[in-house]
Amino acid sequence: MQRKALYLAILATFSTPSAAEEIRSEKNDSELDQISITATKIGRESKSVPQSVAVVDESQIERENAMNINDVIDNIPGVQAVSKNNGYDSRLIIRGAGLKAPYGVREIMVIRDGVPMTDPDSFTRFDLIDIDDMEGVEIYKGPGSIYASNASGGVVFIKSKSVFDDQQDRVKLGVGSFNSLNFNAKKAVTLDENDSIAFNVSRRQSDNDWRDWNKFDTTQFSVKHGHFFEDDSVLETEIAYTEANLQLPQSLSASEFEAYKDTGETTNTSGDWQKSGRYSNMLFINSRYETTMGVYTFKPQVYFTQWGHFHPVTGMINDAQDNKVVGTDLAWNRNHELFGSDAEFLFGFTARTDIRSNGKKYTYRDVDSSGVVLSDSKGDLAQVEDSQNNIFGAYVQDSFSPVKGLMVDVGLRYDRVDMSIDGNELLAYNWGSGTYVPGSGVYSYEETYHLFSPKIGLTYALTDQLNVYGIVASANQAPTEGEMQATRDNAPNVDLKASTSTNYEVGLKHRSQKWSADLAVYFNKLNDEIVKVENGYADYYENAGETEKKGIEVTAAYQITPQWALGASGSRTEYRYVDYISGTDDYSGNLLRFSPDYQYSVFVDWKKGPFSARLETTGVGEYYMDDANTEKYAGYSGVNHLTLGYARKAHNLVLSVHNITDERYASEVSKTASSWGPDTYYYTPGAPRNAMLSYQYKY
Repeated sequence: MQRKALYLAILATFSTPSAAEEIRSEKNDSELDQISITATKIGRESKSVPQSVAVVDESQIERENAMNINDVIDNIPGVQAVSKNNGYDSRLIIRGAGLKAPYGVREIMVIRDGVPMTDPDSFTRFDLIDIDDMEGVEIYKGPGSIYASNASGGVVFIKSKSVFDDQQDRVKLGVGSFNSLNFNAKKAVTLDENDSIAFNVSRRQSDNDWRDWNKFDTTQFSVKHGHFFEDDSVLETEIAYTEANLQLPQSLSASEFEAYKDTGETTNTSGDWQKSGRYSNMLFINSRYETTMGVYTFKPQVYFTQWGHFHPVTGMINDAQDNKVVGTDLAWNRNHELFGSDAEFLFGFTARTDIRSNGKKYTYRDVDSSGVVLSDSKGDLAQVEDSQNNIFGAYVQDSFSPVKGLMVDVGLRYDRVDMSIDGNELLAYNWGSGTYVPGSGVYSYEETYHLFSPKIGLTYALTDQLNVYGIVASANQAPTEGEMQATRDNAPNVDLKASTSTNYEVGLKHRSQKWSADLAVYFNKLNDEIVKVENGYADYYENAGETEKKGIEVTAAYQITPQWALGASGSRTEYRYVDYISGTDDYSGNLLRFSPDYQYSVFVDWKKGPFSARLETTGVGEYYMDDANTEKYAGYSGVNHLTLGYARKAHNLVLSVHNITDERYASEVSKTASSWGPDTYYYTPGAPRNAMLSYQYKY
């Protein structure tokens, strides 16, 4: 096999949109589609995947002048991406999955180049992901992806730039509002006929001074090496290092949010915990190999992460500097014949262990007489803890065509999750008194969960351009380490089980030279969903009886002329507790909080010669602020974004302006009822108007 052909095959296998389009253009100029792999681990046009999947390619990422993952995916129907500080922090919600987490990512798996960025406890390290080294992002909604271990809500698959891409050499510099800076430099070198190496360095920073305590910066460096063997096998290895510093501002109270709407300025004077943040460093190593073993293609992968962070949060300061992640994924696939047609069989095994050694918690040293934190300096040692979380999994899938035009995917994944925690709590924070009190002493927890993820999906080609599909897929979701601990401490009689999510979905997908359109209708039933119980100051978690989520999603784009294109996407949803009683509160029949009844995005694109422009407007509908359904937030509309571009030869200039009319809105609102005083409101304000100007030179 010649190197060029093998290179293209590798890129197609690992879902490189730009290379995939090159391959398709050689085959068929009348239909363009993007390649998806999250469903099957094998490159396939998204039109033939029997579930809703969104693919964002490199050109879209570049156009956004993105500083974080939110800028790339927040307009996909069914996806909510909320950031507190416009940095690399992100709270992801896919079709309601992840709602139970107050921050971060839960029930969703984030994967970069086949490596889980989400650990067995569901914590996701977005600070490790370099936005300027991303070639594509793929989002798979709900259960059914062969990649998803302990993630019933979906998968976000991130593909970095290939070491074999000799067109990536560039220098990029961006400056913007709030003293924002974005720098990236790449250099790829072909050492000889069989070896390539690529270097990447990035720096992003912003004062974000439209809010208090809101700075962030991240510095990243990576080296990738690729080698072709004489038998056409290929080995790719990456070593990367990241240092990231993130201040996390507190939510605004109701009065602070009203002041923000009137003045455009925010303050954080009402909350006690005003110095939260995460300051981390990470060493990341990833190596993957592809070869032929008889009739099978064998794709083993191993990875290692060493990370540490200083993480002040509500009540305590986490200082965990010795954390390791070691894992492997071994996959085999072969082409075969079934029912007289081509079929593809896939199976594999995965193992991962997350080890935290000597993790410590400290009190806050500097607190005023009213309990307000004045700095993030450490006080007394409050807790020491060791933990180990393991996942061992196996998966199998077959894709075949029993009759002409019909593709069937049948798959099953099994994962065993083992959690073990040992520690000594010296001090604890008492929420009632607002003081630190003696802790519970030595403790030890162990839990094991068995998770099953079966699926069957069908895709039928009604015409060469239009497919209809249907899928039934199920997945279990184990409790996180934090949920397990809180329940053991505050409600030891509660037996916290893994939840079960089952998705029923049908839809249409159309691809042609001018039209691209997707329609999805789904019904997602959750049994034993894990929810937070606010029991005064001793919160814990329990399994809700039953939750139903149903919705419809539409995405469409039309190329009117070679210069003009229009597009729109939207969703209509209803997420409701069917049977949920928490203590004396009966939430049965209520809608889930922070679940907008609709979501939309409309855009117009223009391109002529070296010039381009895109105008987009977005909005979300109203939603309840709490599970008791006592009050609604009206949502927002007409948040507009403008992008102007100029590209000529090696030069590329992009100006992006977000929220061009400076709308003052909340990206998330929640409410906590109080029996001894006024209710408490938490507003996360949407970013005001901000601009970024980037220049890129490719050499």
